Amino acid sequence: MTRTVIESKTKTVVIGFDEPFCVIGERINPTGRKKLAAELEMDNYETVLKDALEQVACGAMVLDVNSGAVFTNRMATDPRYADNNFVEPPLMRELILRIQAVVDVPLCIDSSVPGALEAGLMACEGRPLLNSVTGEEERLELVLPLVKKYNVPVVAISNDDTGISQDPDVRFAVAKKIVERAADHGIPAHDIVVDPLVMPIGAMATAGHQVFTLVRRLRDELGVNTTCGASNISFGLPHRHGINAAFLPMAIGAGMTSAIMNPVRQVEMEAIRAANFLMNHDANGTDWIRFTRVLDAVEEGQTFSEASVSVAQASRGRSGGRAGRSRG
Repeated sequence: MTRTVIESKTKTVVIGFDEPFCVIGERINPTGRKKLAAELEMDNYETVLKDALEQVACGAMVLDVNSGAVFTNRMATDPRYADNNFVEPPLMRELILRIQAVVDVPLCIDSSVPGALEAGLMACEGRPLLNSVTGEEERLELVLPLVKKYNVPVVAISNDDTGISQDPDVRFAVAKKIVERAADHGIPAHDIVVDPLVMPIGAMATAGHQVFTLVRRLRDELGVNTTCGASNISFGLPHRHGINAAFLPMAIGAGMTSAIMNPVRQVEMEAIRAANFLMNHDANGTDWIRFTRVLDAVEEGQTFSEASVSVAQASRGRSGGRAGRSRG
């Protein structure tokens, strides 16, 4: 079975067809978060550290770290700050160093800037996931050598120089091309995690069906693990979390093995925990029983985040803080 191994200094997470669904926390991302971008511009990392701790407590097994900040004030006095190639590498390094100081889960280094990807790879302890490579020729030539040099797995996004196709067969072909080009660099298929690209269901009625079909093909024909930006499915719609909570178990049933998502949402995390149990990826329901302690605390008046933190702290106290392989 395909196993994609991601590591921090102390923990190993395995993405695989017979493993619990891997939740990759998405919140450390200044894109669209003006307050966070403003804090980072002031070298303030309080929200980053809070988000890191909260996401892990709520069930994130890996944390995505995105350095795509726009420093508007600095840009006004120093034109270099208009260039992401200048801004992102040192920011990525600082984010990773600070996050590693407070949590011990593996990281996903997320940037469109190759220099930021390498800065993150140099700062990371363990074996991070690199996010991402596409089928664009320039991107393949820039990113795949980094993947090989640092021996890390990579997210492969199914678009190329022609853009994002609405035809799922084209997106499959792009994924196949990336897997083949990676093999040319000596990168095995088990280190490629394909993002087949989730389209918004509000704009394309077949978006859900397309993804489920694509995931099955990627698993059966290419033997690769998969991921996605889970909230894309509900983009632009009201009451999005119910849609996300339906989409995730259906994607898991189709063979999807991970998602970049917000773990600080009870309804989505409850759906994933239940799906793990139903897929026989939660031996004896151990994780589900542990999770019900969080649900009980929510019923007693705590927020999901508060309940997750308190249960996580209690669990660490009982286990003596031992680190090991994460099973979700």
